[in-house]
Amino acid sequence: MPASSRPRALRLPRLLSRPGFHLFLTGALMVLGFVLAHRLSERSGRDQLSALSTERLELYASNLSAELGRHASLPSLLAIDPTLRALMQTPADAEARHAASQMLARVNVRAGTSQIFVADAQGQVLSASEPLTPPPRLAEAQAQGRTHFFAADPTTGSTDFYLLHVLRQANRTTAVIVVRFNLAPLEATWVDLGARSQGERILVADDQDVVIMSSVQPWKYTVLGHADPSRRQALQASARYPQAIGADLELPASLEVHQGQQVLLPLPGAKPMLAQQRQLVPLGLRLIALSDLTEVRQRAQIAAWGGAAFGASIGLLILYLSSRRRALRQLTQAQTQLQQAHAQLEQLVDSRTAELRQTNDALKAQIAQRLQTEGELLQASKLAVLGQMSAGLSHEVNQPLTALRALARNSQRLLENGRQDAVATNLQLMDDMVERMSQITRQLKSFARKADEQVTGSTPLLDCVRNALLLLEHRSRAMDLQTDVDIPAGLRVRAEANRLEQVLVNLFGNAMDAMQAGDERRLHVRVAAQDAEQRVLVQVQDSGVGVGEAELPHLFEPFFTTKPAGEGLGLGLVISAKIVQEFGGTLRAVRLERGMSFEFDLSVDSWESRDV
Repeated sequence: MPASSRPRALRLPRLLSRPGFHLFLTGALMVLGFVLAHRLSERSGRDQLSALSTERLELYASNLSAELGRHASLPSLLAIDPTLRALMQTPADAEARHAASQMLARVNVRAGTSQIFVADAQGQVLSASEPLTPPPRLAEAQAQGRTHFFAADPTTGSTDFYLLHVLRQANRTTAVIVVRFNLAPLEATWVDLGARSQGERILVADDQDVVIMSSVQPWKYTVLGHADPSRRQALQASARYPQAIGADLELPASLEVHQGQQVLLPLPGAKPMLAQQRQLVPLGLRLIALSDLTEVRQRAQIAAWGGAAFGASIGLLILYLSSRRRALRQLTQAQTQLQQAHAQLEQLVDSRTAELRQTNDALKAQIAQRLQTEGELLQASKLAVLGQMSAGLSHEVNQPLTALRALARNSQRLLENGRQDAVATNLQLMDDMVERMSQITRQLKSFARKADEQVTGSTPLLDCVRNALLLLEHRSRAMDLQTDVDIPAGLRVRAEANRLEQVLVNLFGNAMDAMQAGDERRLHVRVAAQDAEQRVLVQVQDSGVGVGEAELPHLFEPFFTTKPAGEGLGLGLVISAKIVQEFGGTLRAVRLERGMSFEFDLSVDSWESRDV
């Protein structure tokens, strides 16, 4: 580096190290941030306010057009009414006028208008819904061939809208139908919205630039632009307005819809406002929205101070960076020490992770072994139930076989004697017995297969109950058991059919054991809807001896049983409770006045019958 350039290279670090330079730089950045933030915020706020005002202006215009067009077809419909046609034939007939007045009064009430009347070509009223004086502008509107016009109500000062329909005969005007309705309700709505928002003003001016509707009542019948004394006198003499013309608002003659223009009304206490307008050409109206810019300016001031704070923060940041250079060496040394500590920590984490992985693998193996043991225990419980039922099922099968042998021998003798009808009857009986044995063996095969614990589908509850009762039918018939099943045929629950049948077989078998020594033997199976029919409570109630109060808390403990030794392992209720829990429910026991009730809840998949 040349010797002459070294002082310049060293001058900047010296300058940055001086406090006075940082104070000067911070002040300059604050002023710059203040000016830029104020301008950008004000421009953005005006754009947002203009867009919002444009949407509201379109809404007000649509509302006004809809209100004015609501009764647009009423005069033409009245023109074809037979009562008015009869009046046009004999305008001087008092009865025809009276009939037409009554008809107009009825239509006026039903349509919700203020007044309906029929006038002749000279402006004289022939018939009206109520007594009236024709508006002064009627003759002017007839002469100009208008179909509508605005006029002020001289009594209330509100604006009325008149719809006209000319009646002609032989190419000449004979009469005109006039429908009047008042715009005071719509204007009252605007006044209420303006009072609540305190930020937007709505003006509606006619073709003379005179405000005929406004959300600010003192501005009504003011002039949008500037009116000299001669023009004010002409406007007052036109009889359009019920009171003296107000002050001049001095708004520009042309305003844009989307890009508003800032104006300041020449009124006491007026604030800068954003003016936008929309032309309603078919009606000859100008709809103007004035939005208060006070909030925009307040936000711009807040943003300006925020910009100044941002400039100050940049200056302070530069000061911080200049002082930060001194601590780089210390930071480098600390970073080196931190890297060494990090490496040691990674080694420690790796060793602990390996130990955790080994522990996790051992835990997974234990869980898998437990699940396999539970599955084997569940299948063994099924086989134990089948073993207990084997003697009764053997009798169920041997009895039809004996009957089949007798019927077969009897059929041989009947064939030898030529008795074909009796043979057919015997064959039908034999077919029924074979079908019954087939049904029993199918159900045994289905019950004995190992269920898939991961499958929980839609299962008809009534079919599961019937299948469980079929497996225990030899016991129920031997003990003369009365069975009541109160379950809708279309009820389907979220459960696996084979495992649900195992739960029901365990509960039914326990109930039969409890009722074995009793006089009344009744088994009642029913359901009750829960949670707006999203779940059902399945209840298995018996009339047996029940269990004692001290034994009730231990019913669902493994290997606890109230049966005599050798008749039960005490695992049926434990396995059933686990199966119900996997279905998302809970199995519980409730003591009754006589007997017990075992209840569990299931999720409902569908209802085809609601008679629960």
